[in-house]
Parts: sequence; C-alpha cells; structure tokens
Amino acid sequence: MRKNLYVLLSCLFLSGCGMIDYHPYDVRISGETNVNAHNIEKIEANCKGKTTLRFVTMGDSQRWYDETEDFVKAINKRNDIDFVIHGGDMSDFGVTKEFLWQRDIMNGLNVPYVALIGNHDCLGTGAETYKAVFGATNFSFIAGNVKFVCLNTNALEYDYSEPVPDFTFMEQEITNRSDEFEKTVISMHARPYTDVFNDNVAKVFHRYVTQYPGIQFCTAAHTHHHRDDVIFDDGIHYITSDCMDYRSYLVFTITPEKYEYELVKY
Repeated sequence: MRKNLYVLLSCLFLSGCGMIDYHPYDVRISGETNVNAHNIEKIEANCKGKTTLRFVTMGDSQRWYDETEDFVKAINKRNDIDFVIHGGDMSDFGVTKEFLWQRDIMNGLNVPYVALIGNHDCLGTGAETYKAVFGATNFSFIAGNVKFVCLNTNALEYDYSEPVPDFTFMEQEITNRSDEFEKTVISMHARPYTDVFNDNVAKVFHRYVTQYPGIQFCTAAHTHHHRDDVIFDDGIHYITSDCMDYRSYLVFTITPEKYEYELVKY
C-alpha cells in the first residue's frame, strides 16, 4: 500500500512539472539578446560613407501587434530605407513576453532597427528585461556622417533613483567620436513637457541638445499622436510619431543641404 502511494505521488509530481508556469515578470529571456548592438553594427557598416540617409521613426506598438506586423510588411515592400528607430513602449505592462513578441515581430524587418525604452517598458521588471533583450537605455550610433543619440527620458518611472535624462552621457556624446560625424539627431521616447519627462530640467536638457554639432532635429513618441513642435523658440523641432494604432510612420531624409520628412499611412 505504501509503495503504491509512493508511485502515485511520484506520478502526480512528475506530471505536474509540465504545468508549472513562470511569473510574467521573471525576465527569462529566450532568443536574441543585445539586439541594438547587433543592429548598430549593421547600420554603421551599411551607411558608411553615405551623405544621404533615409530612415523611419515609429513607436508605441504596445497592444497593437497586428498593426506592427503590417508595419513590418509595409517597410519590407520598400527598398529605400536604411534603418528604423522604434521610439519605445513595446510593452504595455513591462511583461517579459511582451518584449519578446515585439522583438520577434521587429526582427522580421529587412533593414536593421534600434529600440528605445519607453515609460511602459519600465513597469515591473520591464527595464531589466529591456536591458537584457535590447541593451543599454542610453546609446548612440553613427550612420554616414550623422550621430544618433538615443536617450531614456522616462524620469517619472525612476523616482530620482538614477539620473533621467543622463546629462553625463549626453555631455560625453557631444565629443565622443567627434571626428566621425558632422550632424546630430536626438531620439527619445518622451520629449520635454510631456507627463513623464522631468520638466524641472527641461531647459537644461535642451541646452545640451543645442551643443551637439549640426543638430538637425529631435524625434519622440509617447503621446500617440504625430506632432511637430519647436518648444524652445530656437528652430529645433521635436517631431513625434503616431502610435501603431494609427497605422502610420515617419520617413526622414537627411541630405547634405537639408532634411525633410513625411507621414506615411499603411
């Protein structure tokens, strides 16, 4: 009897192992990690020597998986895009699987992409997952003769536990690899004077922006609506993309003489 009970309990235990699920915030990562670094290598190699760049900005793809898949299909039908910048908020709740689903969708692009961190990406263990899947929350790369500085500006989610925006990083990037670029684009999830930006330092932030060689414009996401704002009356535009629910993206073209952009529906 005791032997039969032992066998029964063993069977129940072994069969139950297959039913154990993992916590949604456990940061168990499967598949590709350090995505941004891998794609930055491709961007810099593909764009080396170029004097004209054409790239896409989009963002806030959380919840809108079908729309994001259609975005990938739309970009793949084109042959004139150098790379894509995802402005953040891949996840809605910072759940690990959200990042992995979005990564796998974006990995379907025929061109390299980088992904910034958004405020929703910081929820729960989201920031930890973002770092594991995509890399550092502040990073930069050079495409042609243009430096792209990508920043974490989601101050509200950090409660002053670390510097957001990171002015030390911004200052270093003004001169880092200075012999390799002549122009600059600053990308962020939340621009100054939106709800998660630390508006106490908005003017200081913009002062750093103005120090970059050949500053062209800034890109952002977060508000879910396309806007083009000159916030500080100095001619520097903060250009915000729609969320994926609106099935649109922005195409920027930087030439030796100027830049221009268009809103594209798909």
